[in-house]
Amino acid sequence: MGGLRLPTLLALGLGCVDGLSNLPAAPDPVLHGRLHALGPGKDSTAGHWELMGVVVDSPPPTYPDGFPPEVLDLVTALAGRPILCNRPCNGVEAIERYGAEHLAGGGLILYTSQDSVLQIAAHTAVLDPDALYELCRRLRRGLPPEHAVGRVIARPFEGRDGAFRRTDGRRDYALPPPRRSYLEEVRDAGLAVHAVGKVAQLFDGVGIDVKHPGPTNATALAATTELIEGLDAGLAFTNLIDTDQVYGHRHDAEGFHAALARIDAAVAGWLSLLREGDLLVLTADHGCDVTARHTDHTREHVPLLAVFSGHGGRRHDGPMADVGASALDWLCGRRAPGLPGSSFV
Repeated sequence: MGGLRLPTLLALGLGCVDGLSNLPAAPDPVLHGRLHALGPGKDSTAGHWELMGVVVDSPPPTYPDGFPPEVLDLVTALAGRPILCNRPCNGVEAIERYGAEHLAGGGLILYTSQDSVLQIAAHTAVLDPDALYELCRRLRRGLPPEHAVGRVIARPFEGRDGAFRRTDGRRDYALPPPRRSYLEEVRDAGLAVHAVGKVAQLFDGVGIDVKHPGPTNATALAATTELIEGLDAGLAFTNLIDTDQVYGHRHDAEGFHAALARIDAAVAGWLSLLREGDLLVLTADHGCDVTARHTDHTREHVPLLAVFSGHGGRRHDGPMADVGASALDWLCGRRAPGLPGSSFV
């Protein structure tokens, strides 16, 4: 794109992070650095869990050759419908390729990726979204341990052949975290935990007090602004989905840059709203390289920018769990010795 035009993030110190030497370094950065994963994952579930101190020892199963007969039999038994696709596939490609056959015969479009996901796409005229959600909930509960994918994802879509489009009704049904997280630590300290976007779904609701919809970046950014304006105390954990779902997987560099620019503008507004005692952390959950030869996630370091009183412009590198450890330390003034991560505040 000829460079990143992100004045707010660059002023905060994005260009000071290793690996971004093509960007100008800010003369007065906030706390900045890069974070790494401790576990083997590179998807939304693994990334969000790691940010809150949940690290898994081994990755959930993936299916580069499609799902085996026992999984297909379970889906067919629960849905009472045949299966289409059953292979790794980009979600837009899946509905474009199989949408007409799905409309004609009612078979469900079942697909996966390089990550541990089982996705079911269904046209709203074939299967009501509520029925699709119920199917995915039952499938989540019914998958045997050896096939317990990280997420079962419902993907309703609409439109006609040649102009299919996914709705904002995506739902993720994740495994519950296998161990305690910093969300629960904050909650048990008496502070409310607000989840914006698919965060609550990724944690299966564990450690979450209030859920705020965020089917698009615009919705999630607006909800986050309202929380910064109106929340007296607590933790807000926001996921911005479009950068990954709409632009990253589709190798849309121009769209990705435009999405970052809108985030940059929102952050500028947040900075004007921050009060003494507030902590703002900007980071990511995984990579999604728009220049990669494939369309799946990429395993990357993630950038860290943290705005708080006394940051001193310091550099901080460490595991992603440092975000959760720092949130607990800042909000509650204590540590959680049983969880990974060290506070940077």
